[in-house]
Amino acid sequence: MTTAHPSDHQAQAARLGAELEAALVRELFRTYQDLNASFFHRKLMAAGIELSDAESRLGRWVPEFRIIEIARRLVLGQPWGVVVEVLKHEMAHQYVSEVLGKRDETAHGPAFREICERLGIDATAAGLPSVDGKSDADARVLERIARLLALAESANVHEAQAAMSAAQRLMLKHNLESLGDPRRPHAYGFRHLGQPTGRVSEAARLLGGILGKHFFVAVIWVPVYRPAEAKRGTVLEACGSPANLEMAAYVHAFLTQTAEQLWREHKKARRIRGNKDRRTFLAGVMLGFLEKLNAQLVVNRETGMVWVGDADLEGFYRKRHPRIVHVRHAGSRRTEAHHEGRAAGRKIVLHKPVHSGPSGGVRLLGP
Repeated sequence: MTTAHPSDHQAQAARLGAELEAALVRELFRTYQDLNASFFHRKLMAAGIELSDAESRLGRWVPEFRIIEIARRLVLGQPWGVVVEVLKHEMAHQYVSEVLGKRDETAHGPAFREICERLGIDATAAGLPSVDGKSDADARVLERIARLLALAESANVHEAQAAMSAAQRLMLKHNLESLGDPRRPHAYGFRHLGQPTGRVSEAARLLGGILGKHFFVAVIWVPVYRPAEAKRGTVLEACGSPANLEMAAYVHAFLTQTAEQLWREHKKARRIRGNKDRRTFLAGVMLGFLEKLNAQLVVNRETGMVWVGDADLEGFYRKRHPRIVHVRHAGSRRTEAHHEGRAAGRKIVLHKPVHSGPSGGVRLLGP
């Protein structure tokens, strides 16, 4: 047996760091190639990818060396979706420089902004990719929804259900009014919900369907990369207005945690050992809650409140994801665990504690 000296440990850590960094650069280049195909129709001549220790910028296109630099602090400190947005931004600079041959404009001049608008790329010159913040109308409706969801914690099941239904109707009304008001800016963004996973469960797919059908966002499963582990995964992305993204993030976290809590209670009540039926039970929970929301949808339609979709959001979603693949999945076997999970899901009442924000107003808590 060989005893490792401190210098050996340091050398091993350095090698591990180098290996992870090399894997990261390979993944960035693979992502570059995918983006070149889906957004730029393979018109970009492959550029080099390098990691940078720059503190003042997230990325940079260096035309004289044909290199795209990506800041290490960005890759290690932000979700992969943000990294991809920065990479797309720098590729847009490369497109303007090499394909359009525009060298007489400023870096973020008209040609660059036109390309970003056409391809749905964030054209922000500095800072992390983002969309405009919530409007005053968004802030007011979220405050009212937070109050209703707080009432939904009532021990009286009928009062709780009424409060949740009222919150849903208010969100529907707000979105219908937003579509019909040309003065309201339609600012859309994206958010990744939950943790990346190697395998998407049926419960997670159903949860994504719940958000897409009932909470005014467009959802898609997207590939991500975990630099610290050198592993690829998949995560749920939601696209929508700032207010709807905030609501979707809350619902995603609430239902994920609630379903796990229901499983623990089910195990305890049935004196079950192990987690053999966990995935099936969780899928049943999500299906049961989806059926509950579908029933509320019928009630809303009877009152004349019908959501027909948001064409502008669909346009934003299609720009972000020009190549979408639809995949069918078989559902879980309808076992007793699935049946009991489904029954539990029908009883879920969406509720939310509230607290005062910086301005003293009530707001939704973060997931």
